[in-house]
Parts: sequence; C-alpha cells; structure tokens
Amino acid sequence: MTTTTVAITEYRNASSLNAANTRMDVEINHPDYGWIPYTIDPSDTDTTIDNSALLALVGDDFAPSTQEARDAATAASVRSSRDSLLATQVDPIVSNPLRWDAMTDQQKADMSAYRLALLDVPQQAGFPNTVSWPTL
Repeated sequence: MTTTTVAITEYRNASSLNAANTRMDVEINHPDYGWIPYTIDPSDTDTTIDNSALLALVGDDFAPSTQEARDAATAASVRSSRDSLLATQVDPIVSNPLRWDAMTDQQKADMSAYRLALLDVPQQAGFPNTVSWPTL
C-alpha cells in the first residue's frame, strides 16, 4: 500500500514543544479538511504529511518553547498518569462497597494511604520533573 504525501503550504500559530525546536504544535491548512491542529514530530512514522518539509516551511516563525511551558506540559502528563492510576487501581475498589467491605482493616489503611500519596504527587519536591510514584 502506497501512502500519498499531502502538501501543506499554509500554517499558523506554530509553537515549539521542546528546547531543540524539533517538535511543534501548529495549525495546518489541510487541502481536504481545512484548518486542523497538528503536531510536527520527527519521530512520527506516518508519512501522510512530510514533517521535515513542514518544519522547513515554519522555519523560525514560531513561539519558542519556554521552561515554564515544558514544565506545564510535563505536569499535565504526570497528573494524567496519576489520574489513570486512581481510576484503574483505587476508585474501582474504594467506590464499591462490596469490595471495600471485603478488605481487612490493614488493606483499607494501605489503600487509603496509597490514594492520598497519589493525590499528593503534585506536592512532591521536584514536581513535575522528578516524581517518586507511590506503590500499594
């Protein structure tokens, strides 16, 4: 199967996602879909859009990445991971009275401590770049 590369000739609102300015969020004017959000990523294996050509088109016309923006993105990712752990490992147990009642007092205490430790991840020293994930 051959993939056709779509030529992108217009973009707007380019914003770098890393210090090397090789990953960017941008809006592209796709010939079939109009203006759509797109992430330029050199490691993307989908060749529908030529990321190298798009990166060359953008050139230096972008909002540079700042440490604050990178930290905010990392913090959002860490919080998302934390929320996923809560949703898959904690909430199904603590919100189900049958499961909760079947636990020993020690298991309940351990689960409560684990839940609190997950909720406190953003308060850890070094957050968001250094996280010590609690274990159950």
